[in-house]
Amino acid sequence: MSPAPGITLAGRASIDGAPLFAPLGLTLPAGRWTCLLGGSGVGKSTVLRLICGLPTGARFDGTITATDAAPIPDRVAYMAQDDLLLPWASVCDNIRLGARLRGQPADADRLAHILGRVGLSDHAHKKPGALSGGQRQRVALARTLMEDKPIILLDEPFSALDAQTRAAMQELAVELLRGRTVLVVTHDPGEAARLGHAILVLTAGGVTPCPPPAAAIPRPVDDLETLQCQAALLRQLRDAA
Repeated sequence: MSPAPGITLAGRASIDGAPLFAPLGLTLPAGRWTCLLGGSGVGKSTVLRLICGLPTGARFDGTITATDAAPIPDRVAYMAQDDLLLPWASVCDNIRLGARLRGQPADADRLAHILGRVGLSDHAHKKPGALSGGQRQRVALARTLMEDKPIILLDEPFSALDAQTRAAMQELAVELLRGRTVLVVTHDPGEAARLGHAILVLTAGGVTPCPPPAAAIPRPVDDLETLQCQAALLRQLRDAA
């Protein structure tokens, strides 16, 4: 895998002439985790889809560039807010879907390793309809991890998980995505305080940074600096509402 680049998005977006977000400059540091928060409807998911090169329903006037000047979309693994699992395919087939679409063999050892790490080895041959919501979200996360891309975009990746599983999957994602450029959209200030090397709050007026704790990610949930950052984010989100 080539080194992960930094990403810069600069511009504005509108829907049917109505502004979605004002001119903003969004920078994702290379090989680091950036967490993006904000109220509903301010364009967080649109930012992810713009970086992926996917349709958004919005008009975007601006630029999206990588620090190495190479094209971005083919180097992205994207986990949408909905799990988007194929209902007729097994857990294994859903996880190795990317390789199949590219006409490539999936790495069987990597697949088995990821299945075990997300706790789905015993469910490998089940269809999505036989899984709980949390299990389905773990399949979607495993499919993203399987892609082994340098740029990772995650839209509420842990939202359907119980607190204990959420913490475990956060720690797994940090471990397996080390060295990648990661952007996480989240509504959870505690999650952002735990995972972000950079933490940004998006409003209709642009983006505002929130200083992250100094500790390495994933930070302990009960660390004083983590809790202070969480409280600062709550205040920032409240003031922006």
